[in-house]
Amino acid sequence: MSATRVLTGITTSGTPHLGNYAGAIRPAVAASRRPGVESFYFLADYHALIKTADPARVQRSTLEIAASWLACGLDPDKVWFYRQSDIPEIPELTWLLTCVAGKGILNRAHAYKAAVDRNRELGEDDDAGVTAGLFMYPVLMAADILMFKAHSVPVGRDQIQHIEMARDFGARFNHLYGEHFVLPEAAIEENVATLPGLDGRKMSKSYDNTIPLFAPRDELRKLVFSILTDSRMPGEPKSTEGSALFQLYQAFATPAQASEFAAAFAAGIGWGEAKQALFELLDAELAPLREKYEALMARPDHIEAVLRAGAEKARAIATPLMLELRRAVGLRDLREQAGGKKAAKAKAALPVFKQYREKDGRFHFKLVDAYGRELLASEGFASPREAGELISELKRSGPEAFQARMQHLTLAEGIAPDDVVAALAAFAEEGA
Repeated sequence: MSATRVLTGITTSGTPHLGNYAGAIRPAVAASRRPGVESFYFLADYHALIKTADPARVQRSTLEIAASWLACGLDPDKVWFYRQSDIPEIPELTWLLTCVAGKGILNRAHAYKAAVDRNRELGEDDDAGVTAGLFMYPVLMAADILMFKAHSVPVGRDQIQHIEMARDFGARFNHLYGEHFVLPEAAIEENVATLPGLDGRKMSKSYDNTIPLFAPRDELRKLVFSILTDSRMPGEPKSTEGSALFQLYQAFATPAQASEFAAAFAAGIGWGEAKQALFELLDAELAPLREKYEALMARPDHIEAVLRAGAEKARAIATPLMLELRRAVGLRDLREQAGGKKAAKAKAALPVFKQYREKDGRFHFKLVDAYGRELLASEGFASPREAGELISELKRSGPEAFQARMQHLTLAEGIAPDDVVAALAAFAEEGA
């Protein structure tokens, strides 16, 4: 059974805070360790340009967010962790999707509609101050998702529309040019914490009510003690309902700790004592992560190397797919004319994979060149699907897949590896 691909984007327009940690980073890192899941995490720096025109902020946020995820336990060797702007195939795919995306659908995008509604309230033109970037944001997001054939995209309820749009654009492209994209599903995690900020509203940079995830210990204590509470005195019972202090505690506590804290509220704990308890709970979890974060922030060269390695890993998927898509829409070598003699000759010159079943019931394949010479044979597989998946990988990735999967392949007698590399390169040329 093939793995499920899960993709998450993180916009690089601010400093990570406790709400980001409890609602996104912590559950995503835990999910990345589940078997049978391929996890893709990317720093959405193109998206950030829609929200801010401050280059220094975008760069600083990229560093802070990358350091935060790595400090919180994300293992770049076991996931795909990359910077969006390092994948040139994403903006190219954005344009291909733009050419099939319906403007009527984009007119209904929540962010665009909200901007239009604000302008109408102010008596302005509908599109005053609205950039094409804001309008086209859903297409870029669709490209992020469709490029890596993600099956599942964890989002809040306010983002479901974007996943539906990605499905629509992918389905339109598939209808016109053949089945190239997986249509993603939105994964709504009802139990993901939405934390209150210092003023009781949702913790958000927009409200300026956040607690930075890796604030120094003294600053963390100061911020915790500034959380808004009511005027009830020590000894007076306090309600946990609607209490930002209690909700923050609950997001970081065990069920037993949360139950004890609720009992203390009912018994009339003083606000100062309650805030001290919250501070100690937060610091116990964050202090070791803060130490890792500070060490990473002091090594931007290391983080840059991690992101570049992640981009190389991601482009191993994106580049072959983009070649496939370019060919599908007609961006092809002019020497290849549909139905022409040269095209037919090139087709005939391709090597051939032949599948067969041995007496032991296992499934094999061999690679034969255009002259009938056997180049390569596979080991036995339990099912024809397994053999077929390796054939597809060899056709798609060519020499790279050959080198990576040699343990499953055997060269025919008298055949040099270069002969196989040349034969597999023919598939890449055909795909281009």
